[in-house]
Amino acid sequence: MILAAATNENLAEISNVLIYSAMAVYTLAFFAYIAEWTFGSRSKVARTASALTPGAQAKKAPAVTVKQGGGTAVLERPKVVVRAASGSRDVPDGPGAHGGDEKGDLYGRIAISLTVLAFLLSLGGVLTRALSVERAPWGNMYEFNITFSTTAVGVYLILLALRKNVRWLGLFLTTTVLLDLGVAVTWLYTESDQLVPALHSYWLYIHVSTAILCGAVFYVGAVGTILYLFKDAYENKLAKGGKPGSFATSVMERLPASATLDKFAYRVNAAVFPLWTFTIIAGAIWAGDAWGRYWGWDPKETWSFITWVAYAGYLHARATAGWKGRKAAYLALLAFGCWLFNYYGVNIFVSGKHSYADVGLGALAAVGF
Repeated sequence: MILAAATNENLAEISNVLIYSAMAVYTLAFFAYIAEWTFGSRSKVARTASALTPGAQAKKAPAVTVKQGGGTAVLERPKVVVRAASGSRDVPDGPGAHGGDEKGDLYGRIAISLTVLAFLLSLGGVLTRALSVERAPWGNMYEFNITFSTTAVGVYLILLALRKNVRWLGLFLTTTVLLDLGVAVTWLYTESDQLVPALHSYWLYIHVSTAILCGAVFYVGAVGTILYLFKDAYENKLAKGGKPGSFATSVMERLPASATLDKFAYRVNAAVFPLWTFTIIAGAIWAGDAWGRYWGWDPKETWSFITWVAYAGYLHARATAGWKGRKAAYLALLAFGCWLFNYYGVNIFVSGKHSYADVGLGALAAVGF
């Protein structure tokens, strides 16, 4: 018994070391992404800007090439995408954070490599935390936070592995992941402990794991939505003959076109919405098993349902009312705001059946999403 306790304590310490190591590597990745944006060529983004001016009809964006070994190598071929609104302009995607520059692309590849390493360290921290408590590592907000940030990065890396043009997410993702982990280790940290009896169920693995995955994907969709709003405002200004500053041009013209960002956010949210529906159903079944009732309008249950309604309204508006662009984006951000409040607000400020301790923020349960 004593030996087992000592082993579990050692595993918990290893988990902490791995999480802090992941934060250090994420910081290096953050600076590598900054270098990609900073040192990538800014001269080549002008070809996209010219396509945004009134009267422009860019039907094909040129391939981005760099000199390599006496020849040329294609980095990517930005596709021209068309806005969904009728009579709108055609806008090609930007060349990416590297700006079509070989040096910028090198920094970007270094950033991806560091992100993969940090992800593996973070995943190791989650797994060793699970081993230290001999259960799923989702029993409190600290464990939920480190698992959530790891899953979000995992979604990003999977999209990259599928050859999706999402490297523009890297800088924004590592920034917020670092903030999330910083909050986790500073204010939410909780010592390894066992779950209350109500949580000892196989539904913990089903319900909470799907909730974490949904949250990670919703987060990726929210980042795409926010960037869409900035890019759309930039395109509108150019279309009206305005002249944005050099910094705005350098950043905005490397991102995908607003239509691409809008479509990306919509597809991401639509793809994960059925899983969110399953998450709520699974939670109700678990509640029936643990408390003898399937639904009781507990604060966590109520806000999970509100989040479901918000995302359902967003998807319904897109599909039937023809809401695309900024109005739909505001609905998507409202829905994600509901998800955030369901996690942070309800867990910290509202008490209910989904709170299993009352000593500090780190003791507030994160399960039950």
